[in-house]
Amino acid sequence: MCEKTIKVTQWLNNIFGDQPIPHYEVNTRTTEILYQLAECSEARCRDVVLLTEDLKQKAAEYGTEGSYLQELLLEGVGLSSSSLSKTASSYLNALEGSAMALNTKDTSLASYVPAMNDLTADILATEKKNQEMDHELTILRKKLTSALVLRKSLQEDLSKTEENQAVEKARAENRLQNMDFFKAKSEDLKFRIKAAENQLSASRMEPSLSHQALLDLSEKLAKLKQETIPMKKKLESFLDLTPNPSLAQVKIEEAKRELVGV
Repeated sequence: MCEKTIKVTQWLNNIFGDQPIPHYEVNTRTTEILYQLAECSEARCRDVVLLTEDLKQKAAEYGTEGSYLQELLLEGVGLSSSSLSKTASSYLNALEGSAMALNTKDTSLASYVPAMNDLTADILATEKKNQEMDHELTILRKKLTSALVLRKSLQEDLSKTEENQAVEKARAENRLQNMDFFKAKSEDLKFRIKAAENQLSASRMEPSLSHQALLDLSEKLAKLKQETIPMKKKLESFLDLTPNPSLAQVKIEEAKRELVGV
């Protein structure tokens, strides 16, 4: 832990230089975090140094190669960069820029053709990838539209359901109130019936005049009316006959016997 603290302090001093180091709470967690940052920073600095050295070496190599090519051009055809026209210099710069953009080792046709083929292949692959992404984007848009429509429909259904629930709740509360009212009314009627029965019992009313007895008599009367319907029909068949006193007397006696039997 002490070694990490020393390393963190040295790293902070290198970072801030002459400026004061900002105050921070020194504990195990902050020390560990700063130690990891210091390790990453030093590793990156080493990578940057290596990359810088590599670029310097390549720049030197390119400078040497350029000088060699310039001498070769001067010796072979008697041309130098200073003797080229403005147009030729522009073409040469364009050729150089193309070679650097294509990352070729030189400006020969043998290097340009494979590089252009690779670039064309990359462009075609990119266009194909863009088409696939456009297709996927179209599908996603359709799905999003469907999801939005479904969401709107669900919201409408939810609103309708909530409204129906409110209506049903109001109806249920109304029914509950009516139930309470009818229950209270039923208890009141029971009380009144009981009081009336007690009052009738106190007045020594004949049992035959009670409500139940009258209902029984009404049922018996209705039954007798139903039983007399066939007799009435039989009697109606004799009303159309020519009056015969003796025969009528016989039929009357039969009817009386049937009534007595009932």
